[in-house]
Amino acid sequence: MAHFAEIDDNNVVLRVLVINDSDVINPDTNEEDELVGREFCNREFGGNWIQTSYNNNMRVRYAGPGYTYYPDLDAFLEPQPYPSWTVNTGTKSWESPLGPEPALTDEQYNSGSYYIWNEIEQSWNFFDKS
Repeated sequence: MAHFAEIDDNNVVLRVLVINDSDVINPDTNEEDELVGREFCNREFGGNWIQTSYNNNMRVRYAGPGYTYYPDLDAFLEPQPYPSWTVNTGTKSWESPLGPEPALTDEQYNSGSYYIWNEIEQSWNFFDKS
């Protein structure tokens, strides 16, 4: 099965459909071809379509409604979690102004402790569950 995301004029995903593998086969090469799948979706459903992968082996992650396709990264990103966060072009994911979430020790992780972003204070707040 092949998965295709319909995107609007701002590259925001409207929906994701599953189509038969036979609908993405190029008759000249007998191989899967994204363009053939896009044309199939456009013909059958209208709109603008781009392939996504349920196994995350293309475009970084599986697209979902509300995600945005970033052509310059060739990646789908979930909605921006906080106004201060920006896209890390290396990891192709959202990142806080302080960088990634601090790592937990094994003991902290096993006790259920966690960090959560505080947008007002622009800081990672630690919650100790032990």
